[in-house]
Amino acid sequence: MTSLLIKLFVKNADETEHSEVRGAYGKLASLVGIIANLLLCITKAIAGTLSGSISITADAVNNLSDASASIISLLGFKLASKPADEDHPYGHARYEYLSGLLVAVIILIIGFDLFKESVGKIISPTPVAFNALTVAILVVSIIVKLWLAVFNRTIGKKICSSTLIATSADSRNDVITTSAILVSMVISHLIHFELDGYVGVAVAIFILYSGVNLIHETLDPILGRAPDKELVSKIKEKIESYEGILGTHDLMVHDYGPGNQFASVHAEVSAEEDAIVMHDVIDNIEREVAREFGIHLVIHMDPIETDNEITNRYRIKVAKAVKEINEDITIHDFRMVPGVTHTNLIFDAVIPHSVKDSDKKITEEI
Repeated sequence: MTSLLIKLFVKNADETEHSEVRGAYGKLASLVGIIANLLLCITKAIAGTLSGSISITADAVNNLSDASASIISLLGFKLASKPADEDHPYGHARYEYLSGLLVAVIILIIGFDLFKESVGKIISPTPVAFNALTVAILVVSIIVKLWLAVFNRTIGKKICSSTLIATSADSRNDVITTSAILVSMVISHLIHFELDGYVGVAVAIFILYSGVNLIHETLDPILGRAPDKELVSKIKEKIESYEGILGTHDLMVHDYGPGNQFASVHAEVSAEEDAIVMHDVIDNIEREVAREFGIHLVIHMDPIETDNEITNRYRIKVAKAVKEINEDITIHDFRMVPGVTHTNLIFDAVIPHSVKDSDKKITEEI
């Protein structure tokens, strides 16, 4: 079914790096979510009214909220596909992250409301009617929500969308919620003790826990999450594979939304190389990285001496001395400035976040 919907409604489905294709995927997922959740809301509201179950009624409200979340997602994808303008030169793709955050907040609100209702049901229990129609509605709901979870996760992974991954997690929560409600109805009917409120509390706690995790996941890229280590390794490997590039450092990747990343890096080249030739190499690397990784890369060229025996010897000695202070610290841009009475050794030291000592202390130790 997922493949058929993609084939029918998404043109050039494999070109996910283009904002138009991403927008089409997002529109498809959002519209499917809106329609499915509205139908589930109506059927569960009927089932909840007929059975007198607070947990089923709460589940119906949950589906209504899911439909609202899908509307937010639709709006998010629409805004994210807007091209860059004078006020937003890096585009609007971060709207997608914001819509994912709103979905996570809605999940938290739902969990809190369900918790309150369920506690009230424990304090003042009322009998829940057990009938075949209610059971059938809940079973169908579980099947539909399970498909929605897989559907949103498949598309979310295909276009690397945190919004759809969050929506998929919400649908998974709904499967667990509705399954718990169904099981509690059967058990309550058999033992003649109302578990409706207790199951509602357990489900609410699970939803709240899931919502907190989703907020953390959607906030990370907004706050500036560290780039994927594998991606960093591949970019460095790509750059250093070119002849004339001796090393790289200070690689920074800035995320302005899915498929909209910018990066900068320093590339070390021999000072004896022809500057025009190396500039051409740098241009080729930037174009190739954009083609292969979809990242707009800017490379700063750092010329270093390679045929000076004294400089090379002291570079090795200093690097070794710095490693003795902390194994994770590296140096770059090493150069010697000789004088009449003394010689200055000048270099930069890269101190990773794992090193807890202050910059001042490390400088003194060096």
